[in-house]
Amino acid sequence: MIKIDKNTKKQLIDLQESKNISLEGNILKLIDTSEDPDFEKYIKDSIEKDRESRKKRLEITKKIQDQNKNLTELNSENERINSEIKCALEEMEESKIQIEEQNKELIEWREENERITQELHKALSSAEEAKKLAENDLDLLQKKTQFELIGTIVRISLFVIIGVGVITTSVYMVALFLGKDTEIIASTWSNMFGILLTNSFSIIGTIMGVKYAASTKKEEEN
Repeated sequence: MIKIDKNTKKQLIDLQESKNISLEGNILKLIDTSEDPDFEKYIKDSIEKDRESRKKRLEITKKIQDQNKNLTELNSENERINSEIKCALEEMEESKIQIEEQNKELIEWREENERITQELHKALSSAEEAKKLAENDLDLLQKKTQFELIGTIVRISLFVIIGVGVITTSVYMVALFLGKDTEIIASTWSNMFGILLTNSFSIIGTIMGVKYAASTKKEEEN
């Protein structure tokens, strides 16, 4: 046991009473308090105070440990969240790059589509012009062919009329020259000449009517 002189004991007691400062630790259990009730009370109070201080420090330590644990968990969660945010930012950057590439491809596709559309419009315009030219050429060719055919028919009709008229007139003149009866020949000549004229003009009228109908149909189609 540790023995303390009276003067030291008195100083320790005065220090406790004036400034509330006492001895702490296991040394309190080794101090001899026999034959001094006041100092014994001081030691008991110091031990109790030390116990309370230890208890408070232990509670504070536990709280600090719990707080440290919570902080560690929060730090881990924070790191996890930061990692997820970083991954999300990287994915967003990749998505941004992909979107930019897709937009670039869409713009190129649109420009190519517009170019092809313009070329198609030009091709269609050229085809329409070629069609109109071909129709005009065909129309001119048909008209030319019709005019040539009509001219040929008219010439043949005139040749037939003139030929029949010449033949009939020649027979009539020969009959007159020979002194034969020309009454029947004259009647036949007149009837035949009339029939030829009528048929010739009928053919010409039919041809002109067909030509007019074809021309009217063409205008209606246009």
